[in-house]
Amino acid sequence: MAAHLMRRCCWRHLGSFLSAPSSSLLLPTGKLLVATRALPQAPLLSFHTSSPCSWVDGFSVKEQVEEGSNQEHKVIRGLIESATSPQELFQLSDHHDLDSNQASLVISQLSRLAVEKKLETQSIRQDGRFQQLMSITDAQISQVWNNTLVNLLKSLYCLGVESSRPELQSVEQEVLWRLRRLTFRQLATLAEFLATKQGKENKLLSEVIKKLELRWTELESTRTVVTLMAKVGHVSPALMDRLEDKALELAEHFSPDDIRKITLALAYQNRRCVPLLRALSYHLIQKDSELNLNILLDLVFAYGKLNFHQPQVLQKMATDLQPHVSSMTPMELTRCIRSFALLKWLNLPLFEAIAQYALDNSKKLSVAHLGSIILSFARLNFQPSGNEDFFTMVHEELQDQLDELEPHLLVDLVWSLCVLQQAKAPYLQRVLAPEFYTAIKGDQSPKAHNSRLKLLHINTTAKLEIPDYRGPFLPLEMLGAVEAGGEKVTLLQSSLKEAMVGLVGKNQDNWRFDVHTLYGWHVDAEMVVNGDNKPLPVKDFAAPHLLRSEGTKTLPPGARRVAFLRWEFPNFSNRSKDLLGRYAMARRHLQAAGFLIVDVS
Repeated sequence: MAAHLMRRCCWRHLGSFLSAPSSSLLLPTGKLLVATRALPQAPLLSFHTSSPCSWVDGFSVKEQVEEGSNQEHKVIRGLIESATSPQELFQLSDHHDLDSNQASLVISQLSRLAVEKKLETQSIRQDGRFQQLMSITDAQISQVWNNTLVNLLKSLYCLGVESSRPELQSVEQEVLWRLRRLTFRQLATLAEFLATKQGKENKLLSEVIKKLELRWTELESTRTVVTLMAKVGHVSPALMDRLEDKALELAEHFSPDDIRKITLALAYQNRRCVPLLRALSYHLIQKDSELNLNILLDLVFAYGKLNFHQPQVLQKMATDLQPHVSSMTPMELTRCIRSFALLKWLNLPLFEAIAQYALDNSKKLSVAHLGSIILSFARLNFQPSGNEDFFTMVHEELQDQLDELEPHLLVDLVWSLCVLQQAKAPYLQRVLAPEFYTAIKGDQSPKAHNSRLKLLHINTTAKLEIPDYRGPFLPLEMLGAVEAGGEKVTLLQSSLKEAMVGLVGKNQDNWRFDVHTLYGWHVDAEMVVNGDNKPLPVKDFAAPHLLRSEGTKTLPPGARRVAFLRWEFPNFSNRSKDLLGRYAMARRHLQAAGFLIVDVS
C-alpha cells in the first residue's frame, strides 16, 4: 500500500509539474530544458494541461481522446462488449496485451455475464487468467478511468471477491481517493450499489454519502432523485432531507411511476413529509392519466402506511382500481382492501366489487385472505348488498379452518364478525375458552394487549347481543386486567371537562371522567340524569359497568346514564358515525347496557 501511495503521489506531482504555464523547465543552473514526450510513460499523461479541471474531472478529456483516436482500443472494446461467455473474454486476454482499463472492462463484462446468465462465480474467480486481470488493474490502478473504476469495484463485489484480497482493497482505496473527482451521477450510482449490495455498514458508502450531502445542489435529474430516495435515503436521514427538498422542487416533472417510488420510499422510512405528499398528489391528479394496477396498489399502500388523506387522489385510485378487481390475485386484493381500511376510506362500488370477488373465488382464498377481507369490512362497518350470501359463504369456508390461524389473527377474525353482527357461538366459544385466553394472558407485547382488549369486546358481544349464548365467558379478573395504555389528554378531552364543569358545576359527585368499563370501552365522561334531565350524584348508584362500584342504589324511575364519547376522526362528518366499525360497536354495547350516548366532536 505504501508503494502504491508513493507511485500515486509521483504521478500527481508530475501532472501538476507538466501543467505549468510554460512548456519548458528551468534548471537551477539557469539552463533551459525543453520538455519532450520522451519521458517514461508520457502517453499516459496525454491530457490537456492547459485546463486544470481536466485532471479533476477524472480523466474525462483523456477518455474522450483515447476512445476517439485509438483504433486498436476501439476494436478491443468492441470484442469485450460482444463477448457472450467467460471463455471468450479469457481468450481475448490471452491474445492481446491488455492495459489496466481494458482489463477492468473485461472484469466488468465477466460480472455482467455472470449476472445475466446466472453463472457460478467461483470458477471465474479461481481461473488463473482472472487473477492475471486483477494483477494488471492493481499494477496500474491510478490510470483506470473514473467510470471504468467505479464499474470495476461493483464487478469485483458482484463476483464475490473476498474483501481481504489486496487487489480489491486497492480498488476501494483508489475510489476513496477519487471521490471528489467523480461526477454526481457516478457518486449516485455507486451509493445505490453499495447501499443495496453491501449494506449501510460499508465504510466506503458512508464517505460517498458525505460527498452526496455536500454536493446535493448539483442534483437535477428526476431519475437520480427517485433512485437515491428509494435506495439510499434510509441510510442517511440528512441526505433524505435534502432529497425531499429537491423532490418538492421537481415535483411537476415526476411521472406516475416516479411518484409511486417516492411515496413508497417515504412509507418504508416512515417519513410523513406532508408538503411533498401534497405536491405529488396535486401533480398526480393534474396528469389525469390512467394508472396501471401496480402503481395503484403501491400508491394506496403508501398513503395508508403514512395515514395521508387526499380525497381526490383516493377517489381516483378507488375508481381506477374497480375495473381491475376481477383480475387481481388474492394477495393483491387483500393488500388493496387493507390499505383502504387503514385510510378509513369507504368506496362503495370498490368494496361491493371486492365482496363479489370473494363470492366468485371463495375456493381460491385462504383463510388468512378471507380474514383480511372481513377485518377490513369490519373497520369500516361495511355490509355488502348481498349480505346473506356473502356471510353464508364466509361461515362455510371458516367452519373447518379456524385451527389454521394463529391466536392473534383468530381474535381479529372473531372480533370483526362481532362488529359486523355475524358472530356465532362456535367462534365465541373458541376464543373465550380458558385455555385460549390463558395462553396470551402473560404476554406483554402491544399485539397481545390489543388482543386482550378485543377479547373484552367479544365477551361483551356474547353477553349483550347474543341472548342464546351460554358460555364460556371471561373471568372477572380478566375483565379488570385490561386498560388502555397511558394516552395523552387531547384538546377535545380538555374542552369536554371544562364544558362538564360549566354544565353540572364543580361537584365531582355529579360526573366521572376517563371511565374504563368492563366492556372494554373507554368512556370520556359519565353522568346520571333524572327524568327532568337534572344531574344526580353518579357515585351514589350501582355501576355494573365498573369492576368496583362506589354506590349501591338502583337508578330511580326515568333516570338515565349518559356516556360521552369522543369523535376524533376529521375525515368523517357527524352523519357518518356508524361508518367506523369499532365506534359503531362501542355505541351498540353501551346502549345495550342502558347508556344514552352523546357524541363529542
